[in-house]
Amino acid sequence: MVQERFASSAVALLRITLGAMYLAHSVILKFFTFGLPGTAAYFVSIGLPGWLAYATFAAEAIGGAMLVLGIQARWVALALTPALLGAIIWAHAANGWVFTAPGGGWEYPAYLLVLSVAQFLLGDGRYALRPSRAL
Repeated sequence: MVQERFASSAVALLRITLGAMYLAHSVILKFFTFGLPGTAAYFVSIGLPGWLAYATFAAEAIGGAMLVLGIQARWVALALTPALLGAIIWAHAANGWVFTAPGGGWEYPAYLLVLSVAQFLLGDGRYALRPSRAL
């Protein structure tokens, strides 16, 4: 049984931490660690166009900030799922399950995909600046 008095806060906690993860993955990993040209080179090395790295960076950074702030979080979480599917299929599927495998495994993006779908299904939660409309 869901504790109704805590449910909205729990959804907000999911939203904020999911947004923080997207921000970390885009800003810290793609921008500061590998650099956008390095990220683009990686995308090319796995058969994707280089420009997609820049689009992915922007989507993750902007989407992450929108999730943290609670701006249309339901729809932002849904919009970010293709990037996670792409990460699973093109970047991590062949590496196996464990993230510590060379090249990283696919369990982490799969977990984030499930969290993003859960956020979509649950909505924005408490303290959202611009809540999504109900389904």
